[in-house]
Amino acid sequence: MIYVVLNGGAILAATLAGLLLGLAYQIAVDRRRIGGRGWGAMLVTAFVAEAWLCAILAGALILAPPKGSVWTMTIGSAVVIWLGFVVPSLAASYRMRALAWRAALVDCGYWLVVMLAQAVVLRLIGLVPPPA
Repeated sequence: MIYVVLNGGAILAATLAGLLLGLAYQIAVDRRRIGGRGWGAMLVTAFVAEAWLCAILAGALILAPPKGSVWTMTIGSAVVIWLGFVVPSLAASYRMRALAWRAALVDCGYWLVVMLAQAVVLRLIGLVPPPA
């Protein structure tokens, strides 16, 4: 996991970009769920979760095989991680708690926006592979 240290600045920048764009998406889509009590705790939780996913995404981008264009692999990696981990996790947990499908769709959209933003920022800044 040395790549996280080597790419800490890029991961932090991508995390902040994802957080800001994700919050803008969430406000635009569902204003009722933003604000009120717990705003600070929500931001801290979102930051930690987004930083963790961003670090995983950075590792995936470093390891992505050069089969397609750089941007195809960048966007594709974000979408594969989103489809493979985020969507099933949210779908299962929302249904287990009998929450509305609309809430699951809104949150899945949030995470897609976040992960795409993070992938673009990581690619634009550039990533350093770990030493061999």
